This record gives sequence, C-alpha cells and structure tokens, in this order.
Amino acid sequence: MAASCVRRAVVLTLVRSRCSASGGSSSSVAGKRSAFWVNIKNVEGRGGRGGGGGRGAAALWATVAFSLFRSDEDKRDEAQRKDDEMILLLKKAKLSVYREQLQAASGFLHQAVALAHQTGNQQALIYTYSMMANLAYVQGQLDNAEKLFKAAMSFMLSGGTPQDDNAFIEMSLKLASIYAEQNKAELAEHGFRFCSESLEAKLQKTIDLKAEDQTEEEEALRKETRLLLGLCLDSRARYRVSTWRLDAARQDYEKALTICRQEQGETHPQTLVLMNDLGTILDLQGLHEDALALVQQAVDLSRSAGHPDQHVLLGNMAGILLHKGQLDDSVRFYQEALGLARQAGDQEAVDKIQEGLKEVKKKREQGTKEEQDAAED
Repeated sequence: MAASCVRRAVVLTLVRSRCSASGGSSSSVAGKRSAFWVNIKNVEGRGGRGGGGGRGAAALWATVAFSLFRSDEDKRDEAQRKDDEMILLLKKAKLSVYREQLQAASGFLHQAVALAHQTGNQQALIYTYSMMANLAYVQGQLDNAEKLFKAAMSFMLSGGTPQDDNAFIEMSLKLASIYAEQNKAELAEHGFRFCSESLEAKLQKTIDLKAEDQTEEEEALRKETRLLLGLCLDSRARYRVSTWRLDAARQDYEKALTICRQEQGETHPQTLVLMNDLGTILDLQGLHEDALALVQQAVDLSRSAGHPDQHVLLGNMAGILLHKGQLDDSVRFYQEALGLARQAGDQEAVDKIQEGLKEVKKKREQGTKEEQDAAED
C-alpha cells in the first residue's frame, strides 16, 4: 500500500540530467580557449619574423583546439558510458531480486553504487542505496539495512529533499519498522510518530481544497500521501500488537482500514487484509461476534474478488469460530483453508492451520471428558 520508496523513473531522469550537465560545460572550455588564444598570439608575433610563424601558429591552434574539444567529448562519452552501465546493473539487480537470486542482486548493486560514487550522481546514490537497504532488510540483515537506509536519507537531505517528502518518510517508516524488530522501543515509537504526524500535517494543508481546484498531479500526491499514512498506521498497529497494546493497535487498524476503503475500494486485497487484521484484534479482545462479522465479510469479498490470500482469511475465521465454541464450523473452514494453502504453496499457513485443527481436537477431547465426568457425578 505504500508509495514507491524512490521514484521509478529516477534513473532515467538522472541520466538525462547528467547528459545535459555534461553538454553544458562549454563555458569552461571557452575559458580555456581564451587563455590559449593569448599564448598563440604571442607565438605568432615571435614567429612572424621567421616568415612561417603564422602558419605555425595556425597549426598549433588547430592542434590545441582539437585536443580540447576531443577531451571534452571523451568526458561526455565516459560519463554516458558509466550511466548506461549503471542502469544496466540496476536492471540486472531488480531482475535477480524478482528471481530470488539475492546474492547476485547484491553483487550488481555494489557495482552500481561504486559507479554512482565515481560519477557523483546523487540521485543514483539514493536509488541504489535504498535498493541495497531493502535487499538487506528482506535478508534479515537489520543492522546493515539500517545503515544503508540512513546513507540514502543523508544523500536525500544533502540534495535538498525536505523531510516531509513522501520518499523520505517512507524510508523513515522502514527504519521505524527495523527498530521495532530490534526491540528498540523508544526509537521505534519516535519513528512511527514522526511519519504519522508528518503525513497528517501534509494532508491537513489540502483539506480545505476542493477537488475541482486541484491539478491531477496534486490529487495523485494527495492519494499517495493518504496511502502512505495508511501503511504507517498498519505498520505501527502490528508493532503495538506485538507489545500487547491492543486498544492502540485497534485504533490504528480502524484508521488504516478507513483510508484503504476510501482510496483502494472495498474489494482491494489490502482492504481485505486490514479487515482480517482488525478482526484478529477484536477476537483477542474477546469481541468474538464483532470479529466474526468483520472477517466473514472479508471472506465473502475475497471469494468474489479471487483474493490470493483467501486461505489466510478462511483460517482466521476458523480460529474465531473455534474461540466461539463452534467446533464443527471451525473444522469445515480450517479444511477449506488447508486445501487452498497447499495449492498456494504457503507452508507457513499450512502449519498454522494444522495447529488450529489440533486445537479443535483438543477442545473436543476436553468437552468429551467433561461430559464423562458430569455423567459419573
């Protein structure tokens, strides 16, 4: 649900900007030409007495001018070559990530960042460091991911990016999530608060603007900002659940769900996931009826929309039915969820569903024993 960490077209843009920057260096060449022209006149004056000085000076000037322009052209060609090579390396890295060849992706990114440092291409540095950080995060290398995100953010700030820019806030959110996983509670809370407050302040500035008064670009930015706020609330909610602050987590999930419904629609996959997560909180708080109603709605919508994680929703509903004591219904939905999870190759879900079925069996055995004890009494 988040917006993109760095703009997708940034590499192509930065290449064009570097090409124009290289082509705009003629003023420095002109300055060199003027300096050489003074020296050439002196040579021509001295050579005039020899009868061939003018031709010698002209030849010298032609040689110097050619070498100057050739040098500048070579620099442009070299810069272009490095930019082209950098883009190719980044494409290879993205393809490797897609193929889950993470080690190969890491190698391509390290080569790309070396080229970015050589050319001083700040946008390329931001883009590449952020990709390296995301890759480290996926691999569970949290300390390394933290350093890389900080490096990318440092380049952004030094380049004039404001702290309320969505790309900067998204990196801040990832840092907050890293701190949450590292159990650095103070840093995590500070990070989540910075992100949510910054985004809410941005949205507040546009609250009085009528839709017809906004340009398409402004409307797209507003939507991106709202979705990023929803992602922030979702991330903070999951952290708060892990620290058992259920009331606060519930509030975050409710706000995130409202945003997602409004911006993405009722049947969007993320909307259904948030309905499921909020239902889980309600179930944990003992509000089983409310939880069941919400998750049942999510399941019904997932069937019509063909949600890829339908088995997760069904498994959650089976768990709520288990807590309500509706064991037969629970088994029925667990079995359906198990079949879909196996089809999807989701082993983690398969394991959890099987644990749920074991819990149902245990409940039944307990119920049978209680009935036997009551009959004996």
